[in-house]
Amino acid sequence: MAKKVLIIGGVAGGASAAARLRRLDEHAEIILFERGQYISFANCGLPYYIGNVISERDYLLVQTEESMEARFHIDVRPEHEVVAIDRGRKEVEVIAKGERYRESYDYLILSPGAEPLVPPIPGIDHPSIYTVRNMNDIDKIHRHIQQVQPQKSVVIGGGYVGIEMAENLRELGQDVTVIEAGPNILAPFDFEMARMLEKTLHDHGIPVITNDAVTAFAPTAAPATGSGDKSHRGPVTLTLKSGQTLTADLVILAVGVRPENKLAREAGLDIGERGGIKVDPYLRTSDPSIYAVGDAIEVKDRVNGAYSLIPLAGPANKQGRIAADNICGRNIQYTGSQGSAILKVCNLTAAATGNNEKQLKRAGIAYRKSYTQSPSHAGYYPGGNEMVVKILFTPDEGKLLGAQIVGEDGVDKRIDVLATAIRHGMTVYDLAELELAYAPPYSSAKDPVNMAGFVGTNILRGDVNVVHWDELPAMDPSTYVLLDVRTRQEHQYSHPEGALLIPVDELRERIDEIPRDKKIFAFCRIGIRGYIACRILAPHGFDVYNISGGNELYAAMTNHYGETLTPTQKMRRSEGH
Repeated sequence: MAKKVLIIGGVAGGASAAARLRRLDEHAEIILFERGQYISFANCGLPYYIGNVISERDYLLVQTEESMEARFHIDVRPEHEVVAIDRGRKEVEVIAKGERYRESYDYLILSPGAEPLVPPIPGIDHPSIYTVRNMNDIDKIHRHIQQVQPQKSVVIGGGYVGIEMAENLRELGQDVTVIEAGPNILAPFDFEMARMLEKTLHDHGIPVITNDAVTAFAPTAAPATGSGDKSHRGPVTLTLKSGQTLTADLVILAVGVRPENKLAREAGLDIGERGGIKVDPYLRTSDPSIYAVGDAIEVKDRVNGAYSLIPLAGPANKQGRIAADNICGRNIQYTGSQGSAILKVCNLTAAATGNNEKQLKRAGIAYRKSYTQSPSHAGYYPGGNEMVVKILFTPDEGKLLGAQIVGEDGVDKRIDVLATAIRHGMTVYDLAELELAYAPPYSSAKDPVNMAGFVGTNILRGDVNVVHWDELPAMDPSTYVLLDVRTRQEHQYSHPEGALLIPVDELRERIDEIPRDKKIFAFCRIGIRGYIACRILAPHGFDVYNISGGNELYAAMTNHYGETLTPTQKMRRSEGH
């Protein structure tokens, strides 16, 4: 007898499960319920439609009702909301066009997704404030832009959606400000890496306000700029916790999401500590006839072992496939997620995989870290740009725990290599030995991934001691000397206060100028010359450390990333000096 499978929710997880079920079982009865109008759309592409990067709205529709039914013979029911699950009778209650009916099932797959957080701030129901989740939301924003022609916009929340929306609104010529309640934007990135991205947003005319939050919204008396009917969508005044006020013609609320667990909770299914639906490794809920996938479930973090919410399209698609496999008797486990993600931030690309420092500290996992700056391809081949690579690894065997990269070109390629390395438990020693494709237009003979491995192994083998800029504030300045081993021109252009300048090529001749009764913290621009300085000074009895990441990282932490370079040096970045 053919099995009957109901799927609640489309987009990534639900639509993937439906298609996979049909490929595995031609005779199954499959019904897909979608509360909205569209069963599968590119939600990651929504901000780019606003910025006209994606010019045609229909390009966002990954699968339509008609194409899904024609190719996979699936009963697709858009604008049908499942409002209750009767586990005893194995039925769901559905509302469509104002009428209720019940539908039976053998198996049920929940893919309700996550909904935008809407905090209880006074005035948050102002009609010029929007969230971004689906096609309906983006249509409303698009209509607002067409009718009101906003000149000033504010994006509340510095996550992926918030930053992408900010950039695309700026592309339309709007004045855009980002407000982030935390210490930095883009929570998967550590502070100093996020600062590089904040700096590039500022450079592209998008101010970022951190450590501040909106406490109230209120209508603004002055009308919005532009033409069209604006009587109900006038400008809004935002009051911040700091006391600052901003006025905007358009506000995008992107402070985060929470799993939609109402249906599962009311059905008596187990809910995890983070509010997501609890599933086992086979993606079964506490009811063996009901599976759950996507942004609504809690998944195991592959690095620290804790259960977490990781709302990403890639994992959701894989989970939908696995749930379908298991309904068809294949017994496939979902082994967890490591949160690999990438995004465009103006002229930069930012990518992360695995855990960051905050996550590792919270989990009580010991780690070491290193920074490298490497060219995207051979320095002598034109067009190369440096990328900053941060890796986190265990202090004993050097097992990779996390990685973050910020750069212009080639970031996607390297983060995928590092994501694969984390997936398979590789170490910094393995990174150093990887044989990666090389030709001058694409890479260097020592790829940025190899370079990260070399530096990590140098640290673990004791070839160099390192110290990090964020460790210095807690140290007594009388116990150490900052030794700048760059050129005089670089030093004159930018240097930390009190640094002693001795270019690396003059170290041996001027070694007597260096105090022997203090720690020596050597630094250059990115770390290479600092490392060489350590190798010169250590055999002479100095207690010497390389400041990882060099002056460029110091500049990033003080929100001046890139300003430490003269125009000449900017053209020579790819030479690794």
